[in-house]
Amino acid sequence: MSNLRKMIFISLLIAQGVVIGLLENMIPYPFSFAPGAKLGLANLITIIALFTMPKKDSFLLVWLRLLLTTLLGGTLSTFLYSMSGAMLSYFSMLLVKKLGPKFVSIIGISATGGFMHNVGQLLTAAFIAQSWSVLLYLPILSFLGILSGIAIGIAANYLLQRVDTLRRFQIEHEQYTQQKWSPH
Repeated sequence: MSNLRKMIFISLLIAQGVVIGLLENMIPYPFSFAPGAKLGLANLITIIALFTMPKKDSFLLVWLRLLLTTLLGGTLSTFLYSMSGAMLSYFSMLLVKKLGPKFVSIIGISATGGFMHNVGQLLTAAFIAQSWSVLLYLPILSFLGILSGIAIGIAANYLLQRVDTLRRFQIEHEQYTQQKWSPH
């Protein structure tokens, strides 16, 4: 894959993630019993990136999406919460993805991401509040994060199977990965 083509693909995914994130921030929270809970729709882009590009490119995408979304509609505190959730979610999904498709599906990887995103945010809240009692909120957010992760995983699975451009990038990424790790 050419560098220009790769940069265009990454840029388009970042732009989509930022727009989805900003639109989601405009939606009133649907869960009145769980203040601050969001659907995490922009994480669809992270899942797509995990399956269509090398780790360093998907990591770059996550960071740029975080920075741009914060600059366009966030604060330092929203950046801290988003960053801790996104990084823990991203690395957890990478780890679970290593188990391979025999053991875990895209939906399972996404559900892991939804759960770990909330863990990261609550750990940050506990650190800022200087109290572990914030973690009492974890069961409610975990349930919602897993449900959201499942929904996003279903959407990502559908897109990766149905959208030709994404399938082509996914195939190129798999070939690159096999080439890189196969014995010479």
